[in-house]
Amino acid sequence: MRRAFAILGTFVFLLLAPGFVAGVVPWWITRWQFRTPFPGSSAFRILGVALILLGIPPLLDSFARFAWQGLGTPAPLFPTRHLVVTGFYRYVRNPMYVGVAAVIFGQGLLFGNLEVFEYLVCVLIAVHAFVVWYEEPKLTATFGDEYRRFRENVPRWIPRFTPWANHDNE
Repeated sequence: MRRAFAILGTFVFLLLAPGFVAGVVPWWITRWQFRTPFPGSSAFRILGVALILLGIPPLLDSFARFAWQGLGTPAPLFPTRHLVVTGFYRYVRNPMYVGVAAVIFGQGLLFGNLEVFEYLVCVLIAVHAFVVWYEEPKLTATFGDEYRRFRENVPRWIPRFTPWANHDNE
């Protein structure tokens, strides 16, 4: 029953949070209207599509791991019971946020829209503040040494080149 609730809650949160932040708001800004590509080169549109496509897998994989392995949701109201440190979490501590940022950045390039980049800066500032002042202290209090070890070995924003070998969770 716990896993079924976690899957449903995670799916709803996926639609509400990243769906809104990386989908609805960029659509409001762009109306998906193409402007002149940056700086006049269609290669930036291709890069934008690549970033969108690269941002989606870590986002979806992380959400699935929260429900399946963590037995909870990414929503602070229904947190996981277990710290999730597998999959993309072996490379970066916040693959959901990195994935969302890649999708938004990609949309800015794809549509040639400077306002999307301005929005992305606001998102990044808000996310960084949330992670530093709420999420990390909460995870430290909840998971203690397990989270401290994860934090010491996996960077917050810039992915590692090699996966962290957490032998406790293999």
